[in-house]
Amino acid sequence: MDTWYIGYNRDMALEFVETAAAWARNFNKAARAIEEMAVRDESRDILSYRIRFASGHKIVALSSRPSNLRGKQGCAVIDEAAFHEDLPGLLKAALAFTMWGGMVRVISTHNGADSAFNELITDIRAGRRPYALHRITFDGAVAAGLYRKICERAGREWTIDGERQWKTEIVNYYGDNADEELNCIPRAPSATFLSSVLIESRARAGIPVVRWDMPPEFAERSEQVRRAETRAFIEDRIAPVLARIDRNLPTSFGEDFGRSGDLTVIWPMQIGADLVRRTPFVVELRNIPFRQQEQILFHIADGLPRLVSAAMDARGNGQYLAETARQRYGAKVAQVMLSTEWYRENMPRFRAAFEDAQIEIPRDADILLDHRSIVVERGVAHVADRRMRGSDDRERHGDSAIAAALAYYASRMDVAPIAYRGVSRVEPDLWRRPSDEDAPPSARMRFNTGSW
Repeated sequence: MDTWYIGYNRDMALEFVETAAAWARNFNKAARAIEEMAVRDESRDILSYRIRFASGHKIVALSSRPSNLRGKQGCAVIDEAAFHEDLPGLLKAALAFTMWGGMVRVISTHNGADSAFNELITDIRAGRRPYALHRITFDGAVAAGLYRKICERAGREWTIDGERQWKTEIVNYYGDNADEELNCIPRAPSATFLSSVLIESRARAGIPVVRWDMPPEFAERSEQVRRAETRAFIEDRIAPVLARIDRNLPTSFGEDFGRSGDLTVIWPMQIGADLVRRTPFVVELRNIPFRQQEQILFHIADGLPRLVSAAMDARGNGQYLAETARQRYGAKVAQVMLSTEWYRENMPRFRAAFEDAQIEIPRDADILLDHRSIVVERGVAHVADRRMRGSDDRERHGDSAIAAALAYYASRMDVAPIAYRGVSRVEPDLWRRPSDEDAPPSARMRFNTGSW
């Protein structure tokens, strides 16, 4: 197909066409010499460049005015897109190419976090645009053999020490601009990811936030006492909010783990018929031993209607609880290792849910504080390192915000539903009454003839 190249100055156009001609010769493709041509650009003629091939197709370099792409077909290449004056206009004109089987390639280094190019990337990661996103950093290019190829072209020997020295020199040359120019990180100071106005616009009154905080010595009490006190908390505080939940809606949940310093937050999320993710309640636990966290989590998960998926923090000590949950509930539980890549890929979708009114959260000062603690650093949204004091004057570290993000992530997981057939009655001598309320689900069933 024809290729139409859009750069923001004439030198870029000439360089692209010369490089294309060099590759055509390397691949032994019949191509004529580079031609200069005049392209009418509104009131003036613009000098452009063209290569014609024996196939009848051509490569043409155009100016960056959107009207130049109108009425054309093939492949559009928009180079250094972040530096074009009207990138949205270019994209609008270029997308018509796809109707006839063509394609559009948008290539650029970054030009700040507020550029139209970075907004386009954010929309792709948020799922608003069905485009493929390719991220090629300087480190990745070097690992793939960039310096080896430079040595080959220059006729010098490649060495690992030479590569290290060359890489250091390049990074030092760019200085403060290295992240933006080499590592695909848009330049921007640390900024709040979600504004207070945006968070509060999705907050709803009446959504319960159940909190349980025990003294450190609670972990030293006997297993029997701890289980009994936890059972009382479940019956008094958890059972009432579970009873209020809509039994007809599919449900997911997210969990961010904490033991002594941070909170453990369990965040259910129901998917409405309008696809809005609504929070029925939130549970926050502080200073609760591992076994009792398991006891509470299993009671909640067992009581959630139509549980389709879950995403649990599997870092450090959280791996134990995430692993036991997966053993109990199967592949519907995702054990998430929170990392820079996970934040980079999933936090834009989480923010988009707020911007598009696709999520509802509790109207709670501490939950607002946690969501406000998400900042953007080096182009990635994550919880800030600093801790904040909540309404109870205790430290918080954004735990409920991460649990909410995990719950939203779980609600979007592609998990196949499991079909089942209900049983109406059973012969009494085939079963015995479990002695422990935490027996596995197979031994804790409810039948129309009574409950166990």
